[in-house]
Parts: sequence; C-alpha cells; structure tokens
Amino acid sequence: MAATNCSPSLDILVRGPEGFSLWNGPPFSNGQPSIKVETVACSNAKFSDNGSRLMVTKSGSTVSIYDCGTTKEIRSFEVPNILAAALSPRGTYLQTFQKASTPQEKNVVLWSIETGDPVYQQFQKNMTKTTWPSIRFCSDESVACRMATNEIQFFNGGDFSKGITNRLRVPGVAAVELSKEPGSHVAVYVPESKGVPASVQIFSCAKDSQSQPLARRSFFRCSSVQLSWNSGSTGLLILVQSDVDKTNQSYYGESKLNYLTTDGSHEGLVPLRKEGPVHDVQWSCTGSEFAVVYGFMPAKATVFDKKCNPLLELGTGPYNTIRWNPKGRFLCLAGFGNLPGDMAFWDYAEKKQLATTKAECSVTSEWSPDGRYFMTATTAPRLQIDNGIKIFLYNGSLYFKKMFEKLYQAEWKPVSADRFGEIAELIKSVDSLKVIETKPQGQGSKSSQGSTKTTSSNPPAQKAAGAYRPPHAKQAALAQAELFGESQAEGLSKNALRNKKEK
Repeated sequence: MAATNCSPSLDILVRGPEGFSLWNGPPFSNGQPSIKVETVACSNAKFSDNGSRLMVTKSGSTVSIYDCGTTKEIRSFEVPNILAAALSPRGTYLQTFQKASTPQEKNVVLWSIETGDPVYQQFQKNMTKTTWPSIRFCSDESVACRMATNEIQFFNGGDFSKGITNRLRVPGVAAVELSKEPGSHVAVYVPESKGVPASVQIFSCAKDSQSQPLARRSFFRCSSVQLSWNSGSTGLLILVQSDVDKTNQSYYGESKLNYLTTDGSHEGLVPLRKEGPVHDVQWSCTGSEFAVVYGFMPAKATVFDKKCNPLLELGTGPYNTIRWNPKGRFLCLAGFGNLPGDMAFWDYAEKKQLATTKAECSVTSEWSPDGRYFMTATTAPRLQIDNGIKIFLYNGSLYFKKMFEKLYQAEWKPVSADRFGEIAELIKSVDSLKVIETKPQGQGSKSSQGSTKTTSSNPPAQKAAGAYRPPHAKQAALAQAELFGESQAEGLSKNALRNKKEK
C-alpha cells in the first residue's frame, strides 16, 4: 500500500470499546482501508516515537509490547496497581508507575523490553501530567534525565547499570524538558516563590558545562509553562500562562510567548501583532521556522524565522490550531474544540493558500508521516456523538470519511519523514487519486445509523455552539456535553430564550 516502491506504507491505529485494530493507510483500494491487525481487546494503546513498537494496556495489570514490523506481541509485563505506562522514543524501554503500598517501595520502574528485566527503579510519591514520564529521553535515547527535589539527575541512556552519571542542582525546579535532536540541552522551569519571579533556564547536558545556564528568562504572573524545543536543539519556545488576566480582557487568563536560543543570541518575547491569548505554536521540521496562532477572535496566524522575524502572514479567522506537515511544505490552520471546525490549507513553499474546508467537532488532528494526508477524528469521551474519522488530501479535498458509534482513538503510526520520497513526487501521486466519501459502514458502526449521521453531522453540529460557558463554571464533561450534544444544545437555546423573557 506504499506510495512509491521505496516508501514504507502508512498505518492507522483505531481504538473503540472493543479494543484497537490496525488499518493499512491510504491510498485505499475501492475507497476502503484493509485491516492489518484484527481487533485486540485493550484499554489503551500507544506507539513509540519512531513507530517501531506499540504498547498496549490490557485488562487488569498487563502491558503488552508489539513489534510494529511483524505486528506480533514480543513481550508482556505484569505490573500490579499500574497507574501509568510509557515507551521510550525508540521502544527500548517500558516505564511504569504503580501505586505504592509502602513509602519504601520503588514504584517507578524502567524495564528492558529486550530482556523483560528492570534496569532502574525509583520511589515517587505522586505523578502529574507535568512530571510524567518520570525519566525523559532524547530522540536517540543516548541521554536520559529525571527531575528530583532541587536537582536534575542524568543517566547514560544505553546503560542504566551505571546509575546517575551526574547531577544538576536547581533549587525549586518544577518541570524539565530535554531537547530531542540532539539531546544536548535541558530546559528547566522554576515557579515564582516569595516574591522571586518564575524563570526558565537552559543548561548544557555535558557534565563539564553545567555550572552556569546558557540562557535565562524570568517572568511574573506565571501559573504554568509549555516548553517546546526545535529540531537541532538551538531554540526553545516558552508559552507562559497565567490563570488571571490583570487587564480583565479575558476570563481564560493571559499568555505570553517567549523565545530563548542556546547561543544566547535571543532572549525575549516573540513580537505578536495582536492582543490576546496564544492558542497554539509549532516548529517546522527544519527547526528554522515556527508558526503561531494568537489573539482574540478572529485569531491571527504568523510564521516566524528563528530570529523572530515574521516570514508569512496566514490571515485571521476562527482558528486555535496549527499543524505543520512532516516535510515542512504544507500547513493546516484550524479552529477545533469549541470553534466550528474551519480549516485552511497553505503551501508554505509557494506562500499561498490552497483551500478552505471544515471538520466540525474534531478532537484530534495530525498530518500523515509522508506529509500528504491530514486526518481529523471526533472521539469519546470528549464527544459522545458523531464519532468518526476524516482524511483530507494536502489540498483540502476530503478523501475518506467513516463514522463510529464510539471511537476513542485514531492516529498514524509514526514513521520518519526521511523514508518517504520528495514532496513534489508525493503530490503527483496524490493528485492522481480519486476522492471518495465512503459510506459509514463496517466496524464500530451500524449502517442505518451511520447513514443518518453522514447527512446530519455537519450543519447541525455547527449550530450547537450554545451560550458562552466559563471554563471553571462546571465539570468538564457536562460543559462538553452542553456545547456539543444535539439535545443539550436545544435545551440551552430554550433556557436562553426563557431567561430573555424573564428579563
């Protein structure tokens, strides 16, 4: 099913209530994907970053590892009271976190998938989204690090028997982000404390060069940060978010985008030309440009170079999402979540917009590894109705659509973009495809119900925006149901009408 003779095939993981299955990705014969792996019962599934292995959490305390080349199960781990699990970037290690029965129990375990034996163990009282996985790796797994109290501990990623190779003392450290390609630097976040502003610092991972930070940025009114390294490990984007906007312009608080370079050539704010929150930011695959969606609605989108000079304006609209394809050629600008799903496809090389379209109620979205298809998915538990998958061509044409009664996950199997041909050749092969909107039949849906969803899922879903709802006013699940559910949306309209009459 590969695009060219030398290119690998595209695979799609799809998970529903019965478990996960693996599809052969596009181009599809007869407009339908074929099943590569039949449904396997599980509660969770996740690829390693390089797509070589798949981690599957099954019932009880079992974690199974599959080889993506042979699609066979190669190892199974029994971990009682497991709370979280993660694969290392190349699938060499499995990391698990389990509920500790005693304070002395080492409940964070790093397992060798090759041997099935633990190579490192550590006690950790609790885990958050910021601190998991506990042990971080760079892309080639040569460097690993772990955040501890007031310090960062480094390991040899190829040999954990050596233990901690060096320590970097950073009082108050609350989050770390190891650069990926190469693993040469680490970003460290220290929150605000006792009148001292919060800060992000960049240190070298080399043992002899860790005494002083290479770059530093301080800021007040900081509740949390998101750290994003570029490819090449030369630049770091820091999205600083505050729960409170002191200008009272936004209930959602305020956000600022900062930029640091490892050579110290730039330390400061990214010059955004519109007031309002930063919705999304993403580096290109080259690491030389990044795209930002920002400002009060209609939001503005701009591509900057690595010196923070604007390169391309992508216009304004109801957008909060930016996705750069793995080849760096195309961009998708979109408005998902509580926005109506508008999408604009751009050719960055030609500096022109290719098309606009819609994918209402999308929860996840991503380009295929070869950079020529864009997949959106509407999934539970975020949305309980109109679950399904849509695949678009690079030019915005809808290539494939399938509805499900319930869909939990849909994602591409990761493959290095270098393994695919030049984007110009891939475009030619895409342009020869016949675009078909498939009937919503088959696995996970009933044909009679699916056909109804096909005709009704687009315009009515857009009408269900409902009244403005503050994010902390009620439980997330209820808010999402009211925002996106058809019957709840009707109820909101009636309530709004009743309130108007009373006033």
